[in-house]
Amino acid sequence: MDGVLVHEEDPIPGAAEFITALLERQAKFLVLTNNSIYTARDLSVRLRRGGIPVPEDAIWTSAMATAKFLDDQRPGGSAFVLGEAGLATALHDVGYVMTEREPDYVVLGETRTYSFEAITKAIRLIERGARFIATNPDATGPSLAGTLPATGSVAALISTATGRQPYYVGKPNPLMMRSALNRLEAHSETTVMIGDRMDTDVISGLEAGLRTVLVKTGSTQPHQIETFPYRPTRVVDSIADLVPLAADPAATA
Repeated sequence: MDGVLVHEEDPIPGAAEFITALLERQAKFLVLTNNSIYTARDLSVRLRRGGIPVPEDAIWTSAMATAKFLDDQRPGGSAFVLGEAGLATALHDVGYVMTEREPDYVVLGETRTYSFEAITKAIRLIERGARFIATNPDATGPSLAGTLPATGSVAALISTATGRQPYYVGKPNPLMMRSALNRLEAHSETTVMIGDRMDTDVISGLEAGLRTVLVKTGSTQPHQIETFPYRPTRVVDSIADLVPLAADPAATA
């Protein structure tokens, strides 16, 4: 989502046309994000306000992927959550109970208001046996004021204190791509991943067996592409270059 369809709240030129072309062709698609702060409904409204008509059921967040993973691993479990509404809602939706009393998991997600008290509580719960899960390993996140510490940075703090590493569900874990494929009932051979980061989007798409397209409107700068030991299937300037592909894949294959 970020870096491909929008920059913060601003739509990237061509994003609305790309999504509209997919909808008109009734192509199956999901918009993915490692951001676990917001619910799918929140993000759908945010995108629509920018003129990008993404339905709520076409959004897949790291919070939703984490909830799906935990539901598969330990159905009806419990968790102590450090995060926002997007993560808590996703866990509630799969039947998880939020608790500070002997939870099965400590689940760490994105938040703009990390509490030292809550982090200390998480450390003590992990020391007492709770399993450590994090929605994504991103160390920093963007904001209008500049860089913000993100999930990966707080996870490193907790890991240093406990000696326990979390299991990260979101990108670059290909598990997130595979869970998205399952949600779409799609196959890797007929699916394309479009992203703006070589170190999360492209590698997770590659490891999930997808063809990958890198756009130059996000995190990875053009001069950085050759520094990675793997390559995307295709590199384009922006999502606008892919509107003809969205409208008619056969015409531009």
